[in-house]
Amino acid sequence: MNRATGISLGIMMFLQYFIWSAWYVTMGTYMGQAPLQATDVQIGATYGALAIATMISPFFVGLIADRFFAAQKIMGILHILGAGILFMATKIESSNSFYWIVLLYSLLYMPTIALSNSVAFSQMTDPGKQFPWIRVFGTIGWIVAGLCIGQMGIEKSANTFYIAAAVSLGLGLFSFVLPNTPPKGKTADASSAIGTEAFVLLKEKSFLVFFIAAILICIPLSFYYGFANPFLNEIGFPNAASKMTLGQVSEAVFILAIPFLFNRAGVKNMLIFGMSAWILRYVFFAYGNIENSTWMLYAGIILHGICYDFFFVTGYMYTEKKAGEKIKNAAQGLFTFATYGLGMVIGTSFSGYIVNAQKTSETAHNWQGIWMTPAYIAAAVLVFFIIFFKEKKDPSPVSHNS
Repeated sequence: MNRATGISLGIMMFLQYFIWSAWYVTMGTYMGQAPLQATDVQIGATYGALAIATMISPFFVGLIADRFFAAQKIMGILHILGAGILFMATKIESSNSFYWIVLLYSLLYMPTIALSNSVAFSQMTDPGKQFPWIRVFGTIGWIVAGLCIGQMGIEKSANTFYIAAAVSLGLGLFSFVLPNTPPKGKTADASSAIGTEAFVLLKEKSFLVFFIAAILICIPLSFYYGFANPFLNEIGFPNAASKMTLGQVSEAVFILAIPFLFNRAGVKNMLIFGMSAWILRYVFFAYGNIENSTWMLYAGIILHGICYDFFFVTGYMYTEKKAGEKIKNAAQGLFTFATYGLGMVIGTSFSGYIVNAQKTSETAHNWQGIWMTPAYIAAAVLVFFIIFFKEKKDPSPVSHNS
């Protein structure tokens, strides 16, 4: 991979995740304002639209995009169409209609994540070493978007969607000059698109326990994604969107420690450490305030790196080791489908009802009660995992013939 190609792929990743961050982080805050004035249940459900799209996108990528279209071209078309949908979102005044707009946009956006990865991998001679250096530009893009939104003071306005739409249009046009990634033309079916070949892994108790824990931990995750920004804005935390990017900075830092710790600490200890961080984060949010415990709010944000990396990144690595070479792609697809798809659908719906039930007035909530709910759930998942997960320090692949 030459330098010019690397630069173009870095720009692609930067814009890809800038778009997502620009509207997603502050959407709950925006929906709570006029004209939408959405309820907490509606906010939770709207975040769930992205999870539904996550479950559907593998079918599109596996059954259509991979077989018939050059990845960079279909990605360009999806981003251009997405820009139009993001612009339309600013004209919607009904929270029910807004849900369908977000679902439609998510159905266009989510396949572009896999497509952008395909474009990047197709140009690499050593993906193991080269991909992390390209993908980190996505994290930088997410951070820059958050800093821009926060510093401009537009978290509650439709301007976040205008910015995302403009960048989406730019990436759509830029995609057509990215390196050519021709269609694979391979035969695929619906079951392989979501990784059902990997169901054999569930026959082993340790992986089944991990799989269940991964789905359940997405319930606490949904609380953070959907309601951390509205919470911070409601209690008067200044420049919340900008400061929430500390979570991504933390994520980028801690991910570097994962390969070093994975073989030394063992997968069980890594996952336990990650789940413990979930509990601690929500306790900090529950008892933090801007008067005398601001450090708790910062700590809760910064813990995002440990929460995400030590559970999900470790989880992807564990899944790959258990799957082996033959079904590793199917296994990763199944893990993503179950967590960011099924788990997040459950979590976003549940979190919306909990936040709504803890509403104390039209503009205020009992946030201590809200945040202790995911803390208790994470604690229950942790206890379940500690008791039932039995795995060697260095996991070995499951037999595919069992």
